[in-house]
Amino acid sequence: MNTPDTPGREPLSPAEHRAAVAAETARFVAALDGADLSLPVPGCPDWTLLDLVRHAGSVQRWFSVLLRRRVQEPPRSREVDLELPADDTGWADWLTASAARAADVITGTDPDAPMWAWGVDQHARFWMRRMLFETLVHRTDAERALGLGTDIDPGLAADGVDEFLVNLPFATPFAPGVAHLRGDGETLRFRCADTAGDWLVRLRPDGFEVTSGARDAVAAPADAVVQGAAADLLLRLYGRPARATDTVGTSGDEELLTRWFTHSAF
Repeated sequence: MNTPDTPGREPLSPAEHRAAVAAETARFVAALDGADLSLPVPGCPDWTLLDLVRHAGSVQRWFSVLLRRRVQEPPRSREVDLELPADDTGWADWLTASAARAADVITGTDPDAPMWAWGVDQHARFWMRRMLFETLVHRTDAERALGLGTDIDPGLAADGVDEFLVNLPFATPFAPGVAHLRGDGETLRFRCADTAGDWLVRLRPDGFEVTSGARDAVAAPADAVVQGAAADLLLRLYGRPARATDTVGTSGDEELLTRWFTHSAF
């Protein structure tokens, strides 16, 4: 697949990602206060809230191991000592400890250090950014499962849209449907209505490429357009519905839109 071209957009800094991981985990933990961990999670079919918490903390601990070891090739095992709580009353503290471990590792890691990563950016900063959006999306999953209101900072959400799209071409090892996102030059535009974020996806016979930048940097017309508030666009890309107060609009080639959302599951 083609390497994304990202000439016009700068992601948040690693320091901002580190701070956001801590803040998003704190919000996640706050939502768990008094929660029934057996509740189903609509954003993650067949998962309970307990499954969601365990997954989020496990990802933070696993990514922390990768960063600490500065892995240079795909790891052969995902085994890591999770130090799981002894009973169901300890999960919130365990998730807090997972975030603290991640913060320690990120603080002591040069974000520009070369590292293996499954995505486009072969540096430690890839895992810092990836950890953030794993945590953020699952924080919203927890809040929705509990019937709580959820919000995402627009700038943070736009950074998440960028992170999702530029790495998606490389996700086939765990998202095989992505291999079906091919074509003969068809284009889709993803546009944030409340920030300058704008991305153009072009399907090729061998995959697809992503051009990202400010709106005027990718002004060419597209066959299909997906537009909404940055938070809603991020959630839609992850297969979650938009928040009740905002919507994501689509226009253009309906078949192309269906093909995209059918095969871009992450």
